[in-house]
Amino acid sequence: MTKIPYSKAPLSFIGQKRNFIKAFRHIINANIIDDGEGWTVVDVFGGSGLLAHNAKHLLPKATVVYNDFDGYVDRLNYIEDTERLRQQIYSAIEHLPRQKALSQNDKEVVIGIIKSFDGFIDVHSVANWLLFSGKQVRTLDELYSNTFYNTVRRSPYEQATGYLDGLVVTTESYTTLMARYKDQPKTLFLLDPPYLYTGQGAYKQEKYFAMVDFLYLMSLTRPPYIFFSSTKSELMDYLDYLKQLNNDDWQRLGGFERVTIQAHVNHERAYEDNMIYRF
Repeated sequence: MTKIPYSKAPLSFIGQKRNFIKAFRHIINANIIDDGEGWTVVDVFGGSGLLAHNAKHLLPKATVVYNDFDGYVDRLNYIEDTERLRQQIYSAIEHLPRQKALSQNDKEVVIGIIKSFDGFIDVHSVANWLLFSGKQVRTLDELYSNTFYNTVRRSPYEQATGYLDGLVVTTESYTTLMARYKDQPKTLFLLDPPYLYTGQGAYKQEKYFAMVDFLYLMSLTRPPYIFFSSTKSELMDYLDYLKQLNNDDWQRLGGFERVTIQAHVNHERAYEDNMIYRF
């Protein structure tokens, strides 16, 4: 395990919650004592694993479950290939203006490098280097259909040494995972689900996270929890609705604290990110 926890994920991941890490660490430290002895932390929609990684650092005696919901572990396993491809693309276009669209000829040069590459190709990282900020794709063919920009990462990727150390890594539906732990005492749920009706095609999940999925998730949620949402989500509206009803669901889910930050997709698009929690 690394001596200093990561403050951002080793490889790019949309919505990795790095802007909340300082507040997340404070909440964990303020509410769980004795290095987490006797506790279980379940990162239900594990994403990049950044929350699970930090939870294990803060609570070394706790059991921390990382649900690799989006296949991030596979990407980490090939980080050396990703760095090798980054070097090749960067060398080919470093003389071109940064943040500017590539000409068709330069784009074809980059595509040629990708097609001739002899290792694992992490399409999400490549998209992060070459597409407009926030743009997501699932396949190389989809990548090739977009305008390319010279935004290739300048610094090299390093081995993600210790990033997954001590974690219980699983890959399963949130429904079965939460049902297994829902009634266990001293079990904290970390919840960062997909936004309602957001297609998951850019990641391992290919279907929409629909209303029934959301409602089933909320039926399994109980304190203690730390829940992430934004103005792109229906969570806060749903909780306001429960508060008006003042029913059993509000008694179970309400009474939370809230941390809010302004997040930016790019220089033109911003939204409000929320972290709510109750112990």
